[in-house]
Amino acid sequence: MAALGERVRGPARIYVTGGGTAVLEGWREMTIDLDVKAVPEPPGFFEAIAELKETVDLNVELAAPDDFIPAVPGWPERSRYIGRWGTLEFYHYDPYSQALSKIERGHARDLTDVDAMIERGLVHRQELWQHFQSIELALIRYPGVSPAAFRAAVLAVCGDPDNL
Repeated sequence: MAALGERVRGPARIYVTGGGTAVLEGWREMTIDLDVKAVPEPPGFFEAIAELKETVDLNVELAAPDDFIPAVPGWPERSRYIGRWGTLEFYHYDPYSQALSKIERGHARDLTDVDAMIERGLVHRQELWQHFQSIELALIRYPGVSPAAFRAAVLAVCGDPDNL
């Protein structure tokens, strides 16, 4: 983060997601890549990422939950502050959006991450269900996502919504 902050030439918020959040929050020791989203994309951002991929030997991906599922309303306000380096402010992308994206993908590691988020109090089942409901109708814009399968997967994590 410090190296990226030294290299870009303008202000932005950088949202860390996926394995980066898992490592920084301490439920995983390592990740194979760092997923980030810049808002806005500051001058020199892509050049800095290309350079850092070589010097730090870390795969950096431009990816965030809203690339795979509808943006969950209020996600910027729920994103957790990490720190500031140079002109960049770093945040963990909204944990509810991360959890929903991981549930939709459904890999074993993703579901373990969701369990860790719940155990650490970053995500609460009732709110997770409510956030899913807030994006459910917009899933029509994501043809690769099965709304019924996604709903079933969220219910498997959240439990019976009548008992939440």
